[in-house]
Amino acid sequence: MTIEKRIESLVNLGRFFDQYKRSGYEKDINLQYNDPYFDLLQQKIDSAVHHNGWFTKENVLFSLEQWAEALTQENLQKWISEYNFDKVESKTVGVIMAGNIPLVGFHDFLSILVSGHKALVKQSSNDKLLLPVVADYLKATSPEWDEKIEILPHSADGASKMTNYDAVIATGSNNTARYFEYYFAGKLSIIRKNRNSVAVLTGKETCEELSFLAEDIFRYYGLGCRNVSKLYVPKNYDFTGFFEAIYSWNPIINQAKYANNYDYNKAVYLMSQFKLLENGFLILKEDRSLSSPIATLFYERYDDLEEVKNELESRKEEIQCVVGKNIIEEEISFGKTQQPKLWDYADNVDTLAFLTRNV
Repeated sequence: MTIEKRIESLVNLGRFFDQYKRSGYEKDINLQYNDPYFDLLQQKIDSAVHHNGWFTKENVLFSLEQWAEALTQENLQKWISEYNFDKVESKTVGVIMAGNIPLVGFHDFLSILVSGHKALVKQSSNDKLLLPVVADYLKATSPEWDEKIEILPHSADGASKMTNYDAVIATGSNNTARYFEYYFAGKLSIIRKNRNSVAVLTGKETCEELSFLAEDIFRYYGLGCRNVSKLYVPKNYDFTGFFEAIYSWNPIINQAKYANNYDYNKAVYLMSQFKLLENGFLILKEDRSLSSPIATLFYERYDDLEEVKNELESRKEEIQCVVGKNIIEEEISFGKTQQPKLWDYADNVDTLAFLTRNV
């Protein structure tokens, strides 16, 4: 399949995703091969919500909306423009996906396909319902995908064995990354570890900017590496305006799993006599760590913004996104962390360069 054909197929997939919106489903009667996949994905969205307590319909549909916006002709052409696909020899690339947020491994899957390789997919048991429908839809629209996509089945114990592959992209925790590095030592690989995102506030942010920041904090319940888990704030920062700006997210406490984490973490912190700030649905704890528990946001006060910049540079291998306004060159605007572009690579590792030049 030519690169032009692959792009055409992925643009069509973007149109397929565009039917599923948080505001409601809008079936595109002009979309080829839409039946029966439109109804099937709708069923799997409902099933995913019951299968994984963190996968609310709101969050699943938010993910599909972002992919619909990404998979346009313009975006795909811009994404691939810097790479040479002419000399790519098709190989089998294994991809081990995390399951923390809906379709979290889709960018790796997409990168393998657009490069002309075969994707051999090992899904997380927490997110195993959506991608098979997407893969079947791609195969229906372009039969050439049949030999390019293989999703490994889950056995009764949830395990699936990956064999006969040339390279691998694996995502997991710091602990599983050590296992991956050992297990895949003889293979070309991208191994991703834990990362967290931070926001740097100056005290000059508007209420609107802080309300956008709430999206970066609470979307997917804070489970993604692109979710803000820590704030850097000026020494005498007053959190009153921050709490007022994020209050629209207060219904999040009605989600049982989130509420259980909130109650548990609050109890542990209070028994340990930590000084806390909280508003009934978010705990703020002063802490130098980057990774905060669910329903908790760490913060650290600073005297000099240059010191913060130096710390961000020294800890860049631990940080996925930096949210702020005129802080650093690579910063992300408030409210945009969970809306990455196709060319925004996890861990800042250029996946397409790896797949077109090394594999």
